[in-house]
Amino acid sequence: MTLFDALNFIGGLSFFLFGMTIMGQALERRAGNGMKMLLGKFTTSRLAGLMTGLCVTAIIQSSSATTVMVVGFVNSGLMTLRQSINVIMGANIGTTVTAWILSLAEIDSSNIFIKMLKPSSFTPILAFIGLGFYMISKNHKRKETGTILLGFATLMFGMETMSGAVSALRNVPEFQNLFIAFSNPVLGVLTGAILTAIIQSSSASVGILQALALTGAVSYEAAIPIIMGQNIGTCVTAIISALPETNKNAKRAALVHLAFNVIGSIVWLTVFCIIKAAFAPAILSQQASLFGIAICHSIFNLLSTLLMLPLNVLLEKMVCRVIPDAKTPEKPKELDDRLLNNPAIALSQYKNLLDRMAVKSVTALKDAMECVTRYDSAKAEKIRKAESETDHIEDLLGTYLVKLTSRYIGEDESLKATEYMKLIGDYERIADHAVNILQSAEHLDREQIVFSPKAGDEYKIIRAAVSEILDLSYLAFSKNDYTAARKTEPLEQVIDALKKEYRTRHILRLQRRSCSVTAGFIWSDLLTDLGRVADHCSNISGCVLDTIEENMNTHENQNAFRTFDETFKKEYVRFKEKYTLSEV
Repeated sequence: MTLFDALNFIGGLSFFLFGMTIMGQALERRAGNGMKMLLGKFTTSRLAGLMTGLCVTAIIQSSSATTVMVVGFVNSGLMTLRQSINVIMGANIGTTVTAWILSLAEIDSSNIFIKMLKPSSFTPILAFIGLGFYMISKNHKRKETGTILLGFATLMFGMETMSGAVSALRNVPEFQNLFIAFSNPVLGVLTGAILTAIIQSSSASVGILQALALTGAVSYEAAIPIIMGQNIGTCVTAIISALPETNKNAKRAALVHLAFNVIGSIVWLTVFCIIKAAFAPAILSQQASLFGIAICHSIFNLLSTLLMLPLNVLLEKMVCRVIPDAKTPEKPKELDDRLLNNPAIALSQYKNLLDRMAVKSVTALKDAMECVTRYDSAKAEKIRKAESETDHIEDLLGTYLVKLTSRYIGEDESLKATEYMKLIGDYERIADHAVNILQSAEHLDREQIVFSPKAGDEYKIIRAAVSEILDLSYLAFSKNDYTAARKTEPLEQVIDALKKEYRTRHILRLQRRSCSVTAGFIWSDLLTDLGRVADHCSNISGCVLDTIEENMNTHENQNAFRTFDETFKKEYVRFKEKYTLSEV
């Protein structure tokens, strides 16, 4: 092997790893919502978890990426440790898909249709189509598809380059002796584990083994232990991911991945050595083919899964014994950085926390309105605690969104991120207004101030209207409810009219001396806070409508809706009749 052959091999390896990386990342982004649906169907069923792990890994072509996501889900409390075991087992089977794709390079036929199945035949076509999608198309999804095709073409080009570079080694005795040494099973396992740990991808290391197999120097006796070792080496990624700032269960999930592969390798390596010593099958000394390596890879992972799947409860107990529970209960991490690599799933996790913030804000506001008519010190403490928690959640959400948007995300995710960025501020301000209203309620209670009967009736009406707009805007956000979102703006206009009318009425009551000045100041503050809460609810529903219609000009859209939309006019009349102004 000359210096230039070595350089070609390094270059081919670089293209191969780069192609696999960009293809995997693009597949992950392109299948974001699909993966979110798959990952949303986690159940305690072993088969469901197994199939989920298999499908997700087959889609993104990386068991390491799937396992890192699983660690993130467990750390966030979105998945139990037992569920993660089934998914991890499925991921080990899903990762075998890459070896089967690469094995197509071995196809050799004069038939044009069969020859077109060979990657060297169809890869240039895929590369051309991918380049067209990537450079010409304005559609984000087509661009991602183009990236996938270009990544695959780069991967296959790297594979062809590596194979060509090492082809000269088929007649080199030293190279052949090297693989004879690998027929020592323990050395083969260690070699496979170390190589995979370095490049952090079992799919890539199996691909390298397949490229070396084209020299004819790799026997099944040497290949099978290396394949077993590759499964152990791929655990490094999950272990590294679980080391910093993860709870016990996340660390246990990474340990499950390691234990599953180590136990499977030990058991089947023992069986392999017994068969080799007792029967010495002739096939072990034969040259390994690309298809043969793909078959061995699949069979080993299937056998390991069949061995360990019935024992997943014992596996769970074992890792819990190795990593015991902390003395104080651990809280799941609200937002996990491991999920940032998949924006769709990261935003799904983000929305869960934002939803929690929204519920706290809405509940605090309703409690505060209730305290105005019937003050409760316990409820007051609850309101202040909720406001403090919304401030904390706002900080978490803001920081996480900055991290997410600093990465490459698609148009759909970017639109959602923009919506959520606006909603954070609105829900935080609603919680602030809850405290403002509570302070007014405390002033009324402390000074024993009572509103006039007319002001009391008006407060009941505007309180009911604000309660409804809170429910409508939350429904619009949480369920992406278009109908609820379109009802919010006309109700906000009715509340705005109520606020103005009630201010006028209050001035008249002051002139008649049927209301005290002190009560008047508090009443004015209440109207201001309630009006601003309605404004924030309008903003929330406006953001939902903008995202659905893919137009983030909230205020322009609201103005157009108020001016030209017949639905707005009908709903405005309905709400105006529902919250009828009482007589002065």
